[in-house]
Amino acid sequence: MPVAALFSSHTPLKAFVEPQAGVREAVERTAAELRRAVAAFAPDLIVAIGPDHFNGFFYRLMPAYCVGAAVESVGDWHTPPGSLPTDADLAERCVRFLHLHDVDVALSYRMDVDHGITQVLDEVIGWDTLPAVLPVFVNCAAPPLPPVRRVRAFGKALGLFAADLGRRVLLVASGGLSHDPPIPALATAEGAVRERLIDGGRLSADARAARQQRVLDDARAQVIGSSQQRPLNSDWDRAFMRAVETDALDDFTNTDDVAITRDAGCGGHEVRTWIAAAEAARSAGVTEFRERYYRAVPEWVAGYGVMTAGL
Repeated sequence: MPVAALFSSHTPLKAFVEPQAGVREAVERTAAELRRAVAAFAPDLIVAIGPDHFNGFFYRLMPAYCVGAAVESVGDWHTPPGSLPTDADLAERCVRFLHLHDVDVALSYRMDVDHGITQVLDEVIGWDTLPAVLPVFVNCAAPPLPPVRRVRAFGKALGLFAADLGRRVLLVASGGLSHDPPIPALATAEGAVRERLIDGGRLSADARAARQQRVLDDARAQVIGSSQQRPLNSDWDRAFMRAVETDALDDFTNTDDVAITRDAGCGGHEVRTWIAAAEAARSAGVTEFRERYYRAVPEWVAGYGVMTAGL
């Protein structure tokens, strides 16, 4: 049975900030194309590979990868809250398979996910019409991060699992490209912020609103050039997308995290989701990769890229 892949940046600021003229229309045209392509492919399983932004995973226990057997969306940034249609037996089978293929991955029966997984699912497939979903978390925000070479090995094993299921599987990778949101780091955080990074817990409505306002304020600062965060890097984004498209990730594998942060910001580490999905697709036999859209959108704090494989 076929396997296909969809790669997309996510940006929760879409619902809050208007970009330059023509950008929203172009992004929506691309989303409409993706919806048609996914509908034609008619997947009966979505393997949703995404990061977390300290909404579901915290330093009290931070796995490199985790597969969700029972999963709730926290509903941040106007994304839909509630349960995802998961399959616990499938999740356990996936974890066993990955372990047998030398990939150490965790299993969760109480996984919380945020817009890093849910936004693209809602926009492209539709929250109320999702088929079975296998959510896969990749740590992209909480150093120490899994090395890129290990993310590639993880993706290859995940692709072998997907290809062996006898189902129509769509791999959905959500993350990246270059962006540098004002996310606190454990190394410099103090007091209540440090405790939040470690111990977690659900945010109150007021706390979530304040957190989102900080991001919105910095987005405005990035547009006018007064932010302390790193600017978007379209050259880096395009080079990375070309590497995914042409199966040329070997050089990128040797790039260290310091260089990724320098060139693509702290959010640039989310390209690990694309890397995992690209390796998964290729190990499942997918060969045709296609760039669908790219634009640096400072109003959304996003190097906004979309790619498909086998669609």
